[in-house]
Amino acid sequence: MLRVVIAEDSVLLRSGLAKLLMDEDIDVVGQAGDADELLALVADLAPDLCVVDVRMPPTHTDEGLRAALTIRAGSPGRPVLVLSQYVEARYATKLLAHGSVGLGYLLKDRVADVDEFVATLHRVADGGTALDPEVVSQIFAGNQKQDGLAPLSPREVEVLALMAEGLNNSGLAERLFITDRAVEKHIRSIFTKLDLLPDDQGHRRVRAVLHYLDSLADSPRPPE
Repeated sequence: MLRVVIAEDSVLLRSGLAKLLMDEDIDVVGQAGDADELLALVADLAPDLCVVDVRMPPTHTDEGLRAALTIRAGSPGRPVLVLSQYVEARYATKLLAHGSVGLGYLLKDRVADVDEFVATLHRVADGGTALDPEVVSQIFAGNQKQDGLAPLSPREVEVLALMAEGLNNSGLAERLFITDRAVEKHIRSIFTKLDLLPDDQGHRRVRAVLHYLDSLADSPRPPE
């Protein structure tokens, strides 16, 4: 059973999320109302996944993200899923600098399907990546020197971000409100621009996602 620690300063939201996860057979082993409590729970319980809000006491600015950075820096690859109402591109970039394995950053207002959210939790806990396209867009916009993704259009970057979430072509079409044929066209263009030609060494879709994640992880870190 997946063991999760939740860090959210709102008691109502924290309790509601905990109940939702427990109803989905996820073991919520700890709940934290601030960053220090989160770090103590992680050290004591070693959960499979930390679900962390960005803005927590005492200043309600970036304590949650800073705690997530501390967790990732101390245990590279420890699964963390950030939930936020806002995109903090600066800290998202720093999180990716510690590697994309077991990392998620989702916007609360765009989590609309419980089954999909639960599947995302399991994917991140298993070492996958889940980045909201808006997060990717802002990281991309703020790092124009990302040579690896420079040939792609903003829409193609968005498609690649959703591919990194594990969506198939039908899922991409549904999320972007476009046709399957339009999705296929974007993916063909991505393959061409990234010079990913068919061969016997690997699947182009997987290689495109790896290229994308490497480009984000290698993007320049913003100044302190």
